Amino acid sequence: MKKIAWIFICTLLVSAGACNESASKKVDQEKASKNASESPIASAAMSFDKSVHDFGTIKEGETVKTKFIFTNTGQADLIIVDARGSCGCTVPNYPKNTPIAPGGSGEILVSFDSNNKPNMQQKTVTISANTASGRETLRIKAMVTPDPVKQKQRDDAAKARQQQQNK
Repeated sequence: MKKIAWIFICTLLVSAGACNESASKKVDQEKASKNASESPIASAAMSFDKSVHDFGTIKEGETVKTKFIFTNTGQADLIIVDARGSCGCTVPNYPKNTPIAPGGSGEILVSFDSNNKPNMQQKTVTISANTASGRETLRIKAMVTPDPVKQKQRDDAAKARQQQQNK
């Protein structure tokens, strides 16, 4: 009986010692961190010639356009999946799903329709691409001089609403 007990105890001690040798302890931490820093995952990056464009003062009803030129400053092909304006008056035209090699460049043409958009206007274009952040943002702004006829119509409509509320 003592012999069986000793065999059982020895087996437990050997098993317990083997369990303490986990895979994480066997990995050379210095080599692992060195290898991780040597081989980062390649990604694309967008650098723009400008991120904001000011059209200055324009007349209501005008449609104005500007180009945002970008360069892929990353190590992988850049792919723009989508670009959207913050409203229907701001429309981007971009190279959709077209790989742009590292060091390559392209352009995003943004048009802004100022019809029924009097006074200061600030709009954005959000770009979805395979960059580290996944999104890039461009901004446009303009001071839109109101069309006198349309402004009178807006003023008359505002007066009518106010009179309706006061009744």
